[in-house]
Amino acid sequence: MPRALVYTIYNLLLPLALLIGLPSFLIKGIRRGGLARNFRQRLGFFREETLAKFREKEPIWIHAVSVGEVFIALKIIEEIREQSPGVSMVLSTTTTTGYRVAEEKEAEDLTVIHNPVDLPFVTSRVIRLISPSRLVLIEAEIWPNLVRQLKKRSVPVLLINARLSPRSEIRYKKVLPLIEPVFSLVDGVTVPFEADIDRWSGLGIDSEKISVLGSVKFDQPANAAQEAQVAELRLWLESTGMPPDNRVILGGSTHPGEEIVLNEVVGSLRDEFSNLALVVVPRHAERGGEIARQLSDAGANPVLRVANDLDLSDDVSKPRVWIANTTGELRSWYSLAEAVFVGKSFCAVGGQNPVEPVLAGKPVIVGPRMENFLDVVNDLLATDGLIQINEENTEALIESFRKILSEPELGKSMAQRGAKAMARHKGATERNVRFILDHPMIEKPAA
Repeated sequence: MPRALVYTIYNLLLPLALLIGLPSFLIKGIRRGGLARNFRQRLGFFREETLAKFREKEPIWIHAVSVGEVFIALKIIEEIREQSPGVSMVLSTTTTTGYRVAEEKEAEDLTVIHNPVDLPFVTSRVIRLISPSRLVLIEAEIWPNLVRQLKKRSVPVLLINARLSPRSEIRYKKVLPLIEPVFSLVDGVTVPFEADIDRWSGLGIDSEKISVLGSVKFDQPANAAQEAQVAELRLWLESTGMPPDNRVILGGSTHPGEEIVLNEVVGSLRDEFSNLALVVVPRHAERGGEIARQLSDAGANPVLRVANDLDLSDDVSKPRVWIANTTGELRSWYSLAEAVFVGKSFCAVGGQNPVEPVLAGKPVIVGPRMENFLDVVNDLLATDGLIQINEENTEALIESFRKILSEPELGKSMAQRGAKAMARHKGATERNVRFILDHPMIEKPAA
């Protein structure tokens, strides 16, 4: 489909979509605060102190959708500072939660803004105010008008750490005539795995523009847990009744239903391993009370890391289950586990990141639904660095944990093999930043 026609259709439908979504945007803005600044910046209007940070700087403009992408962007930003001190940068985010995380890192060389609405007159104004040297998109989100107007100004557009799940690829290919003319405007792409080349080239990006540089997300120290935090968590466990010699099975980033399954698994194994304990760290901390009620109904004695108003009796005759209904502690929790189950893979779809517990040196078990992490799971399975249950079968899960608990050395060697498989991503942040900084500028046409 001709690019001009694609943009005509897009710019006719976008205002309607924005109008439909406006009430929800306003309600969320009132509830979360900062509505005036949010609304103003999304329309391309900034305070004078913000404009002063743009002027004559030609910053690198980095865009991240939400919290996960912001964390990747912040790693990129730190490495840019290492490789090219003094470079000015702008970080835009789509979501309010992403903005709050990014705002905490704002500095003299980093300006944080809300991403402008992708209306032509808005993006044109923001590009003129920022005057970026290049645009760096983190993982996936591509805004058609923003990209086209930057291309008209000969500003390179780079897609970094590009991630495309098989499910997203299928959705994109259903509307390929509409997205191919937009994706083909991207000047350079970095991907974590070789398999990603075919996925992105199938959407209209020239394969010669794509470089396999490893995953920024998986580029992390072998055991990055904070010692002080680990000690605090261990003290909390002991103060709430866990003996120091207990062997901990940990459910990381669990989703609804998985806590009950893990409780059943641990209950089935206690006859063989009497000092077995279960700790669950739900993906959404606000589910703590709901999980506690469910576990109590299932005959357990739940202990919440952050107490609430639940009226639950402390029945010491029932087996305790510890619920870490907090955020920012998961990596440290992995350090205290003997074996780890990664959530959103048994009772939900998509999976969660299995790399962190692997790099923490722990044997890891996942369920069958790891669609969002297929490439990394396949890498780990190829080296026997992870166990995957092929169906939602509680007995199979019990048997996998039994094997690890019965043969601790087997679990250790599995974790070592997993860490070795993930070594390919070491240095990915540095390589991606070098790609950004070394990417040739586009020669601007003569006036």
